[in-house]
Amino acid sequence: MKLKESYFFTLRENLKDEDSISGNLLSRAGMIKKNSAGIYMFLPLGYRVLKNIEKIVRDAMDATGAQEVLMPALIPEDIFIKSGRRDIIGTSMFSLKDRFNRPYVLGPTHEELFAIAAKMYIKSYKDLPINLYQFQNKFRDEKRPRFGLIRVKEFIMKDAYSFDVDLKGLDSSYQKMFDAYHLAFKKMGLKYVVVKADTGIMGGLLSEEFQALSPIGEDILVLCDNCDYASNLEVSACVVSENPSNEELLEKEKIVTINIKTIEELVASLNLPAEKFVKTLIYKIDDKYVAALVKGDRDVNETKLLKLFSGTEIELADFETTARLTNAEIGFAGPIGLDIPVVIDNDITVMRNFIVGANETDYHYINVNLRDFNVSQIADIKTVIENDPCPNCGRPLHFETGIEIGNTFKLGTDYAESMDLHYLDEKNQMQPVVMGSYGLGLGRCLAAVVEQNHDEAGIIFPMNLAPYQVAIVVANQQDALQSEIANQLYKELQALKVDVILDNREERIGVKFKDIELIGIPIRITVGKHAANQQVEFKLYRQDNKLVDLNDINDLVLKTIQNEWK
Repeated sequence: MKLKESYFFTLRENLKDEDSISGNLLSRAGMIKKNSAGIYMFLPLGYRVLKNIEKIVRDAMDATGAQEVLMPALIPEDIFIKSGRRDIIGTSMFSLKDRFNRPYVLGPTHEELFAIAAKMYIKSYKDLPINLYQFQNKFRDEKRPRFGLIRVKEFIMKDAYSFDVDLKGLDSSYQKMFDAYHLAFKKMGLKYVVVKADTGIMGGLLSEEFQALSPIGEDILVLCDNCDYASNLEVSACVVSENPSNEELLEKEKIVTINIKTIEELVASLNLPAEKFVKTLIYKIDDKYVAALVKGDRDVNETKLLKLFSGTEIELADFETTARLTNAEIGFAGPIGLDIPVVIDNDITVMRNFIVGANETDYHYINVNLRDFNVSQIADIKTVIENDPCPNCGRPLHFETGIEIGNTFKLGTDYAESMDLHYLDEKNQMQPVVMGSYGLGLGRCLAAVVEQNHDEAGIIFPMNLAPYQVAIVVANQQDALQSEIANQLYKELQALKVDVILDNREERIGVKFKDIELIGIPIRITVGKHAANQQVEFKLYRQDNKLVDLNDINDLVLKTIQNEWK
């Protein structure tokens, strides 16, 4: 590509409406352009990088024996109603109607359609296993699109789906996809970890996330340096305290606490540590209300609580409902005398003589014990905090933040049952097909690569992801010799199948250098004042320039690309 005759531009200033390093750099490099909140154009350079990522992923998928297909993005709404996911996905799904008033949705995911496709082929156990995949646009109506390509309303996903006769077969198919993801992300040069995660709207038996480590990551990762424990914060297990109270059980006593509503106020007023208090929170799970109890210094994990009740939606009860259920103002809720299910965190089972709200405005109970109220369930419902003991080895846990770039699911038979996807087994009995689902976001991979590979000058793309491997810069376009050498070198490298651009613009040399650094071209060859001596300047990434004879430059370029290729 010769820049003078090509669609090419860069921006000097940072963009005010981009809240991430990757979104800002990719926009300044002329690779993407925000169309509206959460919707981006991919421009020529950015699209080349995206296609490089796609090739890495496609090669990894094909190596597993998976076959590529392409499903429509426009899907009849009835399909999601049949699978039971229309209400689960809810307002996150874009809806529309055709001219005949028939309802459609823009696909947020494609499990249902792949199950329909599999049903056309699968009749017998002899037809299994199979694995299909696609690259397709997904649409999700995000409440808060942000961080450039990380949280968007439209994005390209590689989604794959495995079909097996049983869970053992699923384990095998899952491992193939799991290994393929490892291979793909390593080829992208990403620093990442794999964590256990919530199955969310997908449902199923298991979910694992591939998380690219980044300070801008939206997900909090819970990790142990001593063992292989890794989990998303929302599902990370907590262990019961190893130091149960041995206090003598006392009788509960109601005390006056006028206008003292928060844990902080109670701690100050009663001069007791926060862990001596138990807070009661009223939640609405689908159409039912429950009371969740955790120690005063901990928070309820809403994902765990939702899973405990097999619900689809959870939210704190509003003030009016909480007051009605507790007969008290906000801040005085407690478990004693409640007429709704009471769930306590397992840490409370080792507490004695704790303090709770009295369900009466301006009153609390002290010296409360489990014998004083009805407990519906005991479960791990609190959120893990740093330095909590690891559930596996007991050593302190620590947190990192990550960008979810891939997700793998063991779906089981839920989709097969709802979509009537069955096969005849060896005994001529009908059995549901066992499915797996495997998603990977190309745009998020691009954003994660930039977040992990940049400096003050711009993007530092790995060799196999860069839009071009080599940039030839002409120092003085009016110098006939420089122009001749640059054009000849450009033709030679193209003949050697090197991805190369020629910066033949009528710009100052400093401007050209800044642009090449900004867009992340790994190798820069400058044809300048040494051209008369048949020499050019060679620069790899941000390293120092070195003079190279023209007779040697092509070999050096090929060797460097080979050494840097990942």
